[in-house]
Amino acid sequence: MEKWGRFLLVTVSALIFASVAADDYVRPKPRETLQFPWKQKSSSLPEQVHISLAGDKHMRVTWVTSDKSSPSFVEYGTSPGKYSYLGQGESTSYSYIMYRSGKIHHTVIGPLEADTVYYYRCSGEGPEFHLKTPPAQFPITFAVAGDLGQTGWTKSTLDHIDQCIYAVHLLPGDLSYADYMQHKWDTFGELVQPLASVRPWMVTQGNHEKESIPFIVDEFVSFNSRWKMPYEESGSNSNLYYSFEVVGVHTIMLGSYTDYDRYSDQYRWLKADLAKVDRERTPWLIVLFHVPWYNSNNAHQHEGDEMMAEMEPLLYASGVDIVFTGHVHAYERTKRVNNGKSDPCGPVHITIGDGGNREGLARKYKDPSPEWSVFREASFGHGELQMVNSTHALWTWHRNDDDEPTRSDEVWLNSLVNSGCLKKRPQELRKMLLEP
Repeated sequence: MEKWGRFLLVTVSALIFASVAADDYVRPKPRETLQFPWKQKSSSLPEQVHISLAGDKHMRVTWVTSDKSSPSFVEYGTSPGKYSYLGQGESTSYSYIMYRSGKIHHTVIGPLEADTVYYYRCSGEGPEFHLKTPPAQFPITFAVAGDLGQTGWTKSTLDHIDQCIYAVHLLPGDLSYADYMQHKWDTFGELVQPLASVRPWMVTQGNHEKESIPFIVDEFVSFNSRWKMPYEESGSNSNLYYSFEVVGVHTIMLGSYTDYDRYSDQYRWLKADLAKVDRERTPWLIVLFHVPWYNSNNAHQHEGDEMMAEMEPLLYASGVDIVFTGHVHAYERTKRVNNGKSDPCGPVHITIGDGGNREGLARKYKDPSPEWSVFREASFGHGELQMVNSTHALWTWHRNDDDEPTRSDEVWLNSLVNSGCLKKRPQELRKMLLEP
């Protein structure tokens, strides 16, 4: 009895301590926007360098030069200063009221060997960069953070991601928070270059990328010009939605702010892309878009309802494992869910719009929480998704405790590919993917 008494005392004390520790945690306040002092630079010096996946065994290198005559080529090789290969690319630029962008270069390089460091130089001058290609087999880790912006908290989040051993960064919208002030696209490119020039960044658009001015500037001009994704390689007609594969993961990036009804190009493309997924080759199926469908925060309620009504049946029929979204400036993870309630054959929805934006955190949640909501917290942070093998993945969310990362949420996930869920789908549901 004495042993049991000590055990109960220790257990109760631990629970009380955990409760007090959670209650004592103070949500961080917004931090000021970062300042980027002007520096004299060569007009031909490559700036804002970032990379993205561009089809099987290829990478797209993007950079900006002030010199409009700078060539769009990349020299690269597997040894520092020794460039055995050359990739020729293309360039673009855009105007936005009084702003004129630099020359934006896009060059695809490859084929590249898996899990290999390559050294590269843009436009034939400037500093040497290096990149690391993803592995050829499991395990593989993705860093995930949305709604970044350019604040002190953004810098803290990026520093934490830099400590993670990851292969690809996934970003579900709201990158620079330029919001019509185009020079902030340039400073954002400068801010993320140390990370985005080394590991591929795969992004989709958020509401802060719209930047349209009726009759003067179209939507997403800046985003599409600067962050070209592999939409053509995946059979899409728009940079706002596309897919890519790496190791055993098929990832689909959708657009919350382009047409998504069943008569739209995006809907038709999504059906065709899902129908082509080979779950033997890519047992994991992940989807990203900006506006969450499952959200118990007071912020942005019901904004994703229309897209959810159109596209959720497609994702359910295809056995999507995980859905990542942003927009709400807080973190939330659900159970497997579909049609508004828990469903063991639906995807896990994770809202991770807490990268460090200037608008601050969405601190108020609905009370009581819905039965499908597992974990929710209004803090800045980032996530790490480690695909251990074809059936098991470890998801962790890391809160920014001041400038230290704290693992606050953790869960093991099983792929639906071997669960029997796909075989249980009603025949009419499976037909959705095959109908014209």
